[in-house]
Amino acid sequence: MMSRDTIFALSSGSLPSGVAIVRISGPHVRFVLETMIGRCPDPRKAWYGAVRAGSGLALDHGICLFFNGPASFSGEDCAEFQLHGGRAVVDAVLAELSGFDGVRAAEAGEFTRRAFLNGKLDLTEAEGLSDLISSETEMQRRMAMTGAGGSQGGLYQGWRDRLVHMRAMIEAELDFSDEEDVPGSVSDRIWRDAAALVAEIDSHMGGFHRSEIIRDGFRVVLVGAPNSGKSSLLNALVRREAAIVTDEPGTTRDPIEVVMDLGGFQVIIVDTAGVREPDGQVEKLGIDRTYQRLSEAHLVLNLIDLSDPIEVSELPETGPVLRIGTKVDLTAGQRVAGKSGFDHLISVVDGRGLDTLIEDLAGQVRDRAGDIGSILPSRRRHVDLLGTARGHIDIAMGMAGSPLELRAEELRLAGDAIGRI
Repeated sequence: MMSRDTIFALSSGSLPSGVAIVRISGPHVRFVLETMIGRCPDPRKAWYGAVRAGSGLALDHGICLFFNGPASFSGEDCAEFQLHGGRAVVDAVLAELSGFDGVRAAEAGEFTRRAFLNGKLDLTEAEGLSDLISSETEMQRRMAMTGAGGSQGGLYQGWRDRLVHMRAMIEAELDFSDEEDVPGSVSDRIWRDAAALVAEIDSHMGGFHRSEIIRDGFRVVLVGAPNSGKSSLLNALVRREAAIVTDEPGTTRDPIEVVMDLGGFQVIIVDTAGVREPDGQVEKLGIDRTYQRLSEAHLVLNLIDLSDPIEVSELPETGPVLRIGTKVDLTAGQRVAGKSGFDHLISVVDGRGLDTLIEDLAGQVRDRAGDIGSILPSRRRHVDLLGTARGHIDIAMGMAGSPLELRAEELRLAGDAIGRI
C-alpha cells in the first residue's frame, strides 16, 4: 500500500520536554528533508544541523534520521526530527510541515495502520504495540510483549498451518488415491491431530479471564456497614488521601475507584457506600451502586467494625469474600464475639495486620492471573474467532462417513477464522 499523502506527528510525550521527536512518513519525505535541512541524510545515519523554514529562517538545531522504505517502521520512507522540546519550537516545525503540498497531520494510529497495511506487522502485533504503549504495570508490559514481539501471532499462524496441512493430506487422498506414494488413508492421523488442536484452542481460550485481569485490572470491592473503615482502608492501601474520612455515617455515596500496582499487577480498589437501611433517595442510589460493583468484583473485602460489629450478610455470589475485622486497636483488652471467624484483623491507626492483608491480596491476584509466561488471548475478538474455528473443526470431526471434501471445507473455514485474527 502506497499512500499519496505524507503524514507527520509529534511522536514523543507531552511538552515541554528536553527532547521532542517529530515523525514523518510517506512519499514526500525526501523533498521535505531537502527543503528543511538541505539534504536527505544517508539511511540510518544521524545528521545534525539547522532545521529551517522555507524562507531560510532557522527554526531549531537538532538531529535528523532518515529510514528508506520498505526498511522502515511504516514500510514507507520515514524520517524523524529530534528537536528541543519547547512548545514554540515544535509548533513552528509542525506548522512548516503542514505547509507542504500533500503533507498533513497524521490521524490517531495512522503510522501503525500504514505499517499493518504494508505488511510490516500483523494485527496481533499492532494490538500488542497499542497495549505496550498503554501498559502501566510489569505484567501488562509482559503480556503486551507477547503480541508486539510476534509470539502470539506465531502461535495462531502455527495452528493455521496445521489446518492447511490437514486439508492438504485429505485432498491428496481424494485426488491421488490411486498413486503409490500417497497413503491410502490419512483419517486416523488427521483427526487425532484435529482433536489435539481443539484441546489446545480450548486451553488457550480458557486463559482469557486471566488476560482480562492483567489488562483491565483485578477489582477488589470494599463493602460494609457505615463507618466500618472502608475509606480508611482504601487510603491505607494506596497510601494517600483518596477518600474522605469522617465520623459521620454515609460519607461515601458514589463508589470511589483507585488503581494501585501490587506485585506488578494492576489492582483496582473500590470504596462503596455503607450498606444499611437507606436514609433518603440519594443514599439508596449509592447502596444500589454498591451492589452493582459487588457483582463485578474479583474479590470482596467484607469489613466489620470490631468495636460495633454489624456485618453485611447478603452478598452476591460472584467470587471469594474475605471477612476483615477493622479497628482492632479500639478492642484491646476486650473480648469480641466471633473474632476467630475473620480472615484478617487490622487497624489503619497503628498498621496492625495491613502487611498480611496486602500479601493476601497479592496472592489472590497471582492465583487468578496464573502463569504470566504463557501466551494468552488479549482481545475478545481473538476468543470469538477461535471459537468459530473450533466450531468448524468440531463439525469436521463429527462428519464421519460424510464425503471428505465436505470435511475439508470445514477445516478451510476454521483456518480462515484463525487467519482473521
